[in-house]
Amino acid sequence: MNLPPLVSPDAELSAAEISRYSRHLLLPDFGLEGQKRLKRSRVLVIGAGGLGSPALLYLAAAGVGTLGIIDFDVVEESNLQRQVIHGVSRLGRNKAASAEAAIRELNPWVEVIQHHERLEVGNALALIAAYDLVLDGTDNFATRYLVNDACVLAKKPYVWGSIFRFEGQASVFWEDAPGGGGLNYRDLYPAPPPPELAPSCSEGGVLGILCASIGAIMATEAIKLITGIGDSLLGRLAVYDALDMQYRFLPLRCAPGRKPITELADYQAFCGHNRDVPGGDGVPSITAQQLKALRDHGEPFTLIDVRERTEWDMVRINGALHIPKDEMARQEVLARFRADEPIVLHCKLGGRSRKVLQEMQRHGFSNVKNLEGGIIAWISDVEPHLPRY
Repeated sequence: MNLPPLVSPDAELSAAEISRYSRHLLLPDFGLEGQKRLKRSRVLVIGAGGLGSPALLYLAAAGVGTLGIIDFDVVEESNLQRQVIHGVSRLGRNKAASAEAAIRELNPWVEVIQHHERLEVGNALALIAAYDLVLDGTDNFATRYLVNDACVLAKKPYVWGSIFRFEGQASVFWEDAPGGGGLNYRDLYPAPPPPELAPSCSEGGVLGILCASIGAIMATEAIKLITGIGDSLLGRLAVYDALDMQYRFLPLRCAPGRKPITELADYQAFCGHNRDVPGGDGVPSITAQQLKALRDHGEPFTLIDVRERTEWDMVRINGALHIPKDEMARQEVLARFRADEPIVLHCKLGGRSRKVLQEMQRHGFSNVKNLEGGIIAWISDVEPHLPRY
């Protein structure tokens, strides 16, 4: 969909800016006016991670005047496989601060505003209202619904991207788009999937370079919205399969029966995450330190690792049995264990093993516990020399 420019042009470009952006100024339909619009624009990027990294770098290089960055997390070694805005020298640093350091070296004319807080219902509207548009590089449904609904209420365009393993998706949502063709994220996902069916990249993995492909699409869409060039992805879903090297573009329509968005909500509850609070769903649990004490005292129990084979190959707790989550649901596998046998289940963080435990309870198992925080908690509290992922 062709849309008018989102931002009016700035007053002037300096001689240095004209030289820096000369390849933009030579472009038909972009030219000096397009670059002035970029200079005056204010773009909020949520997440300086896999998608935010390439998007921030290219928006900064393109000359977006003000970039806001929301990220409360710190740079970890496992990020560097795909989060190209960060480097080894900034390990342990806040991601927004690390991203600003990279942007300053790339383009000192860009103003960077760091937001170190977590995006929540209480601050989302005020943060988003201060910018012209939003790029969302987060990796969970609760935040995406929050960003979407806040953008609808603030009447702002929402550029969205998602990645998992070898596939990425991107689109533009704008409820109040000129011409009456507006859509929002709920037209693509009217309801969230169950948490157990929506694994994150930290559990399912992602091809690092895929982030560049989808992040570049997101940055391109932002520039098109700001300057009014080309046809926006509004009303279309771009799907990229890196293994087959194929792009597909699927039409999007307003979801039947979609209700107007009038206020923000409890998005953790909406996405079913409140059920995953340890102890909040009646699932018996055990801490890493308690598990260590059982082993040290020679207590009899069976430790079962329900992660995928690729995770098991990277790191494991000594003495654990490896039975992936899907296999644990099979009757012939459950039949290997007594219903009253003391069993401890674990995965990476505790969510998948909790679902296995609940299924075992439905089959009459009465002495099963879930390792809180999974193997990551075990590594943090018991064996810090083991590799994290």
